[in-house]
Amino acid sequence: MTERVVSPSGRGFLLIDAHPAGCFRTVADLREQLGETRTPERRRTALVIGSSAGYGLAATVAGLARYGIEGVGIAFERPPGRRTATAGWYRTIATAALSPSFTFLNADAFADTTKQQALDLIADRFGRLDHLIYSVAAPRRGPTYQSVIKPLGAEHTTRTLEFDRDGVAELREVTVTPATDDEAAATVKVMGGEDWSWWVAALQSRGLLHDGFTTVALSYIGSRLTSAIYRDGTIGAAKVDLENTAAALTKQLAAVGGRAFTSVNGAAVTQASTAIPGIALYVSLLRGVLGERMVSPLEQSVQLWDQLTGAAPLDLDPEGRIRLDRWELDPAVQAAVADRWSALTPANVDQLADIPWFRGQFRALYGFDIPGVDYTVPVETDQPWPA
Repeated sequence: MTERVVSPSGRGFLLIDAHPAGCFRTVADLREQLGETRTPERRRTALVIGSSAGYGLAATVAGLARYGIEGVGIAFERPPGRRTATAGWYRTIATAALSPSFTFLNADAFADTTKQQALDLIADRFGRLDHLIYSVAAPRRGPTYQSVIKPLGAEHTTRTLEFDRDGVAELREVTVTPATDDEAAATVKVMGGEDWSWWVAALQSRGLLHDGFTTVALSYIGSRLTSAIYRDGTIGAAKVDLENTAAALTKQLAAVGGRAFTSVNGAAVTQASTAIPGIALYVSLLRGVLGERMVSPLEQSVQLWDQLTGAAPLDLDPEGRIRLDRWELDPAVQAAVADRWSALTPANVDQLADIPWFRGQFRALYGFDIPGVDYTVPVETDQPWPA
């Protein structure tokens, strides 16, 4: 037994421990928000790559709770040891408890051995897939490729939020140097469409795709306020590669009547997004404008599943991308956020940006600040990955 009191510790946007009970409650709350499970005419089978955090977690829980999907989720999480396990480890334990028909692998999605293990599992237990959701936000791919978050062409200076050890936010200015050609290419290798394409090709070569198979890679465009560091930067180049890959995969999937899409999701507080300069400030301002009108990752994931299963028509833009971000990029919303961005000073940032909300969302990524959890009570941290 390794019960202990777990408290948040770390610096900036990185906490070194996660709270098991808080992570369990996070998944339970998501499940509760979804209400009754629908009973589809045919049970659908899905593979979710990146199932333990952010939009991948929301898509997994929504698929299980709304459509009763079966299948496989893949995540790459640190087990408990000297520190607690990562938050995604505990969230996966809770997600696995939602359905005995969904299996989770803790493995590197980029590795050939993981692909082989997952394909064997799908073939043995499920036969063929209806859907593949690709939600990978990784810092590296093997020992060769390291992703970077940098602008392209010229350095960029932006304002951002930084939190001290006491959780007090400060408005800071940060300058990011431009990526080299090698850094940009490596980021596309990690975050672009190559690995997604390899997964689809491997599944297709094994005959594991149902007729009408659909696959979606989750993406983001965002505001012009963050475009220099995001959409026009290295990460944006990787997202463009995802979009180009979707077009190529749709041609490849014609043999099974299948289609590939990118899904452009709206802004959210995720472990990946907090690492991007300016994003914390932008999302806090967006929340300040919209309040409860922000559309959560879970709500967006419900919309995605409804469109993938035919319960709702596909909401496509002229480039063929599924758009779940129209609420964020509404011109009136963006104008209001831009006004606040322009008016920001260290003295008024607390009035213009919803910093308490952002801080709570960030800490919730690690299982802290979750209503109903008593953080003074010791918890068991050494818990096994679900069988």
